[in-house]
Amino acid sequence: MVNFMSMAMGSRATVFLLPTLFWFWLSSDTCNGVASDIQCLKDLKASLNDTNGYLASWVFENKTEGFICRFNGIECWHIDENKVLNIRLSNMGLKGRFPVALKNCTSMTGLDLSTNDLFGPLPDNIGSIIPYVTTFDLSYNNFTGDIPTSLGNCTYLNTLSLQHNRFTGQIPWQLGRLERLSQFSVADNSLSGPIPPFFKKDSILASSFGNNAGLCGKPLDVVCRGPVKKSHTSVIIGAAIGGIVLSVIIIGVILLFSFRKVSKKKKEEDLEGNKWAKSIKGTKGIKVSMFEKSVSKMKFNDLMKATNNFHKDNIIGLGRTGTMYKATLPDGSFLAVKRLQDSQHSENEFIAEMKTLGSVKHRHLVPLMGFCIAKKERLLVYKHMRNGSLFEQLHQVDVEDKAKPMEWPLRLKIGIGAAKGFAWLHHNCNPRIIHRNISSKCIMLDDDFEPKISDFGLARLMNPVDTHLSTFVNGEFGDMGYVAPEYTRTLVATPKGDVYSFGVVLLELVTGEKPTQVSTAPESFKGNLAEWITYLSNNSLLQDAIDKSLIGRGCDSELLQFLKVACNCVLSAPKERPTMFEVYQFLRAIGERYHFTTDDDILMPTDSGDLPDELIVAREMTEVR
Repeated sequence: MVNFMSMAMGSRATVFLLPTLFWFWLSSDTCNGVASDIQCLKDLKASLNDTNGYLASWVFENKTEGFICRFNGIECWHIDENKVLNIRLSNMGLKGRFPVALKNCTSMTGLDLSTNDLFGPLPDNIGSIIPYVTTFDLSYNNFTGDIPTSLGNCTYLNTLSLQHNRFTGQIPWQLGRLERLSQFSVADNSLSGPIPPFFKKDSILASSFGNNAGLCGKPLDVVCRGPVKKSHTSVIIGAAIGGIVLSVIIIGVILLFSFRKVSKKKKEEDLEGNKWAKSIKGTKGIKVSMFEKSVSKMKFNDLMKATNNFHKDNIIGLGRTGTMYKATLPDGSFLAVKRLQDSQHSENEFIAEMKTLGSVKHRHLVPLMGFCIAKKERLLVYKHMRNGSLFEQLHQVDVEDKAKPMEWPLRLKIGIGAAKGFAWLHHNCNPRIIHRNISSKCIMLDDDFEPKISDFGLARLMNPVDTHLSTFVNGEFGDMGYVAPEYTRTLVATPKGDVYSFGVVLLELVTGEKPTQVSTAPESFKGNLAEWITYLSNNSLLQDAIDKSLIGRGCDSELLQFLKVACNCVLSAPKERPTMFEVYQFLRAIGERYHFTTDDDILMPTDSGDLPDELIVAREMTEVR
């Protein structure tokens, strides 16, 4: 890691923070989880054959607070509290059946038992044993039998890895209903039958189902064969009677198929989520409040027509804050319409928030052009960004079209522009805003590939999560791979948390890797991109992380400097990370020879450093609503 000179600058962090978040166990049944977590680990150790002695550190005579947090493979919510967050026991040579004792680890959000010698069927009630896990990895074991349908009750799952076992039977259709499931693999098993349609089908590849001879359906190129239907033909005697009967049959078949076609179409549209739009279609008097004079006198019915009743084919983005639709206006121009997730804010509160966000204008922000309130629905109107998101440009290269990877000057330009936008939100915007959901998916690219930040300020409009689960587990602080490590302890958003998330975006730009999948890392590595970079840095191999397509083109020095800035952003200690203003200045210096910026509206912060987190929270409590 590089050590930067401290700058005589900071920020008067009048931060527009979101409502204060509380530890989820303060209002749930997990208040008494400490004792049960200790018993959970005791029973877990007793149920497994630890042939290599990796669990020798699990000594339970110690009664100090947080003693289990020092056990090999155990991560706690807080280092000084016996409450298990993650259990990572990969590649330890453990033998035995699936440990049902895990039901007592009531706060656990991640379980990795991969690459061991575990065997036998999974419990039918596994969904009630690990109900709140977001990551579940049983790959490279010897589990047998069916995949339990109760896994479909684990509604918080983001990653499910069951590859290289001996599972048989079909893939439960219930798994396809998991809305958060974006990484899934059952490769190298003995499964059969049709593959269920997954909610996030675009992120689940054909390789996830490889080496299962009996599987069929998308995304595999294997057509599912239906059962052979037998038909029985009756001989109709009498020409007159036969003609009448035949005519009736033909008319009936035509009517039946017409009805089925309409019914099927309605069902498909409703399953894709536009049932809400149909329920308010035709409602009169609903206007769209526009901040931009260039688009005026628009009504809700105009948005309905422009999005084909918010049809699934018009969806251009799915995220935590809502669904984005492409709207085509009569003159051929485009808008982007976001349907927000359910919000409990009153109409007056929502309008006040919209007026605030509508006044936030900057070159590197996606402008909010207007909003609409249609019964319980809340719709936001944005300018359409033709080149999509940075994530799409970096990671979804069309192999068939042989699209080339992004060139380094363009990546640097996007990094500098995005940093400028975030620095303005943190330090110069009034009120100052913590984004809290930074990822390469929220950085949009216009016609000239200028970066534009979206979703800023929207976290305030989200509902509080249910009382039994923390906002961190529920994805409230952002996508997997971008969340700052301190959020697992504090559950309070801070400017330095934004810096960490943006650091992961910078790592994506310079490495070309996804935040949760590192193609250049060995199979034994189970961490995310930030953890992989930390490993390389600690072993003096940092240069190996740079995207190979960028090396040797006369910018190697810039690449390494850029990578070091990213590394400083993802340091584990928040106080050691630079401010967003400093990040912008560092990147701007790296790209000075390209003359990307001709003007600079980011003012130097007048105070030294950010306000302490507790003062930010206190100020936020007085400013919110």
